[in-house]
Amino acid sequence: MSLGPLEIILILAVVALIFGAKKLPELGKGVGQGIREFKREVRPGDQGKDAVPLTDVKVTPLDPAGRPAETVTERDHRA
Repeated sequence: MSLGPLEIILILAVVALIFGAKKLPELGKGVGQGIREFKREVRPGDQGKDAVPLTDVKVTPLDPAGRPAETVTERDHRA
């Protein structure tokens, strides 16, 4: 379902009535910032400041009980 120009103008008029003319710039600014943040987070290949390169990650194998495999004793492997 696509909106025609008349429907868009009607929606904008209702929004202007609900929020008031003074609040519309603030509302637009908030929406714009939200869209920019969303695009920044979902951009493929873009790593944030908190991201750790995969080469710096240490993988520790776990036993079936969820403990690190280095601490598993011979007795833990018995059925």
